[in-house]
Formats: sequence, structure tokens, C-alpha cells
Amino acid sequence: MKLPQIIQGGMGVGISNWRLANAVSRQGQLGVVSGTALDQILARRLQDGDPGGHMRRGLDRFPMRAMAERIWQRYYIPGGKPERQPYVELPTHALDSPRELVELCIVANFVEVFLAREGHAHPVGINYLEKIQLPHLPSIYGSMLAGVAVVAMGAGIPLKIPNALDLLANHQVATYPLHVTGARPGEEFVTRFDPALYLEGPMAALARPSFLAIISSDVLGLTMQRKANGRVDGFIVEGPTAGGHNAPPRGKLQLTESGEPIYGDRDRVDLVKLRALGLPFWLAGGYGSPDKLAEALALGATGVQVGTAFALCAESGMRADFRATLLRHVAAGEARVYTDPLASPTGFPFKVAGVEGSLSDPELYATRPRICDLGYLREAYRTDSGAVGWRCPAEPANVYVSKGGAVDDTVGRKCICNALIATAGHPQIRAGKYLEPGVVTSGDDLPSLRQFLHADGSDYTAADVVARLLVGASPDNSRTST
Repeated sequence: MKLPQIIQGGMGVGISNWRLANAVSRQGQLGVVSGTALDQILARRLQDGDPGGHMRRGLDRFPMRAMAERIWQRYYIPGGKPERQPYVELPTHALDSPRELVELCIVANFVEVFLAREGHAHPVGINYLEKIQLPHLPSIYGSMLAGVAVVAMGAGIPLKIPNALDLLANHQVATYPLHVTGARPGEEFVTRFDPALYLEGPMAALARPSFLAIISSDVLGLTMQRKANGRVDGFIVEGPTAGGHNAPPRGKLQLTESGEPIYGDRDRVDLVKLRALGLPFWLAGGYGSPDKLAEALALGATGVQVGTAFALCAESGMRADFRATLLRHVAAGEARVYTDPLASPTGFPFKVAGVEGSLSDPELYATRPRICDLGYLREAYRTDSGAVGWRCPAEPANVYVSKGGAVDDTVGRKCICNALIATAGHPQIRAGKYLEPGVVTSGDDLPSLRQFLHADGSDYTAADVVARLLVGASPDNSRTST
């Protein structure tokens, strides 16, 4: 695979959707779909009537026909569900997830990658959060069935992903360790996935995708290279100005007067040490301009990963009202992004863009009932009996405390799972009247998107972003992956 100068960020839930990745890959760069909560996204698209018939087209190409048909029959609603009817509540992932959920996970990842690859011959990638460990293996397998070329993963230390890719490429049993708070020395908890239980006939070996670890330090890069259980093909280096989850500052947490984490010299990546690892790397977080791409190349990077600029382009999966509001703020010079140290249940700082009608409004946040019914960001913990329990600091505080959590950890936490799916245009409705609010995450360089805005107010596209970024850049990187 020819290495791209631009990797499109795998953002949010459904923001980096198949349309966006397809549009970027058509420009010869690496389009990336977000792999987060694709099971929910597919199920809700089908319940919305599958506008355009795209999900049906992807399902028709899935190799296990009976599995695809089960999903179609279970979730598709002709013409879409009534406006006030809630979406079907899926089971939450667990160590022994029900078969219907595993099948949905496999198929959803296949469909998203298939559609992103449709109509062109360029590579497509997929992005996962390491912290969402339970669905990793069936999700990755589904994307590999569709021919994904790159798997990128961050928000954790994905040491065990490379070997999982090797095994899944040959339809072999793969396992992945589950982090369990309170686990005792010698106790190990793992998820297990056996492709043979889902295949409907013999299949040839799959292509093993390249693996890019998303890191925030050269130390983590060295750890991945030395300790990963298989081949690491490169790194995406995300600084603290990147959107979504940020790595916490190293050392004691200090906050600005407005309550944002303070990052210092210890949080800067030593690019000399990173280059010494001998693997290609891309810089991310504030690199969405031609000058920053040129700077990255001069520093020895293969290129850059850009998220925010693509998140607001015409092909983005962000719901139209939020995108229009943000673009209006950008045009007026009023765009603002807050690095919230409390919002995410993971405990990682999470960037929140100011958007009316979203959870960036404290009053709206205060009126939302505390509900955790999707569970992607739940914490696994060891119960007194030695079993695995699940808790989330965004659930009702008394419930969280009853599971051994500290009440202070519930303060300011937001249900990122429900909110991000709402931002992609599929908000859950409760009791026929309460609509889940969204939340928008963005990098600190949101104000710089003025460079992409058209004077006539028309939408800018993914192709516009790529063309703008490549102004003055070398037309041919010439490097290839191994």
C-alpha cells in the first residue's frame, strides 16, 4: 500500500461514516470509518427505513447470507419507524455477548467498510478505541471480511491487536485481554472470538490489514514496538489539541482558571526518538493546514491525520443542524472548544464544542436523566465473588456507588455514548417524548476551518479539504508499507 500524506480521522460515532471515508479515499488519501458503536448505527439506520437503500446493498454483499438476512428481518422497518417510537434496545456487550449482538457487530463493520470501498480502488481504514474492548474481535473480523486495509487504534495501549489480526486473517480463534478494575494478581479476564462459529462455509484466508497504533508519546511508541505481540506498521501521534478523547497530562493534574487540563513539556513527543523507531508516523492535532502538513513532512513524518476539517465537510455524518451551527460559529469567529476533564466516563479529558441544543449547555446537561443503557464506556470491575461487574460514572450516582464506585467520580460525567449517537442523527427517544441530546467533539483548531469556507456560503467537501491541504506538498510520498 502506498502510504498516504493525509489520513482522515476516524471520528466520533458515525461522523467518520462510509460516505466520508469513500470521498477521501477517492482522492488517493486514506479514508477512515469510525468503528465505534457500528452495531447501534446499523440497527438504527435500518429502523429509520434504510434511506437510499445503502444498508441493503451492503448486506447483499455480506458472505454469510443467512446472517445478513436475520439482521434485515430483525431491524428493518419499511418507511422508517414512527417519529416518537424508540429504537430497539440492543443487549449490552459482555464477556458472553448473545449471538445476535455478535452477528450484528460483524455485519455492521462489514457494511461500513464495504460501502467506504465501493466504487474505487484505493485503501480504506477503520478506527477503534482500545478502551471499548468487548466488541474488538468480531468488529475487526467484520471489517476484514470487507477488505479493510488499515486498522488504527488508540485511547489505550493495544499491545494485543497485532496478533489478533494475524489469527483472524486465517479465521482462527482470537482472544483479547479485558482490563478489570480490582483484579487480583494472577487473575486474567479475556474476550474470545471463534470465526468458525459464524462461518456458513469454507472461506479463503483474508488479507491482514496494516496496524497503526495511535499514541501520545514516544515512550508509548517504543512500548508498542518492543512489546506488541505482532507487527506494528506505524504510528499516528495525537497531541492534546486533537478532538475527542485526549491522553491525560503527565504528572499531577493541573487546571486552568476555566477548568481545562494544562499540558506541558512532558506531554510533547520527542520526534527524534520516534524517528529512531524506523516506522512511518503521522502527526495529528492541529495539523489541518498546508503549512502544518509541510512542517510535519519536514520533521520526518509521513504525513498528517486531520479530523476537524473533515468532520464539518458535506460528506460528514454529523447531523445537519449541529454542522450548520458550527460552521456559522466558525464564519463569525465565535467557535469555541472546551477540554472537559470530567465529561467522559473514561476519565480521559474530552473536547466539547459549544453548540446550542447540545450537552455543552450546562442547563441541558442538568435536565438529562442519568441513564446508561448502551454501555460502551462502562468500566469492568471485580465483584466480591470474583465475577466481572459493570459500572459507569454517568449512570445514576446511587447505582454507581452501590457497585463500589466513588460518588465524586460521578460529578460532571456525561453519557457520551447516547450523545454521540444522537449527534450522528439517531437520537433515542424515551417515553415517547424525551429526545436524547447530542454532544459535539472537535479539535482546538476549529476556528481555522474558515480557510475551507466558500464565499458563497455553499458546503465545502472532502475533496476541497484534500486539495487545500496538499497545496505545495510533494505530489508523491514514494514510501510504501511492508
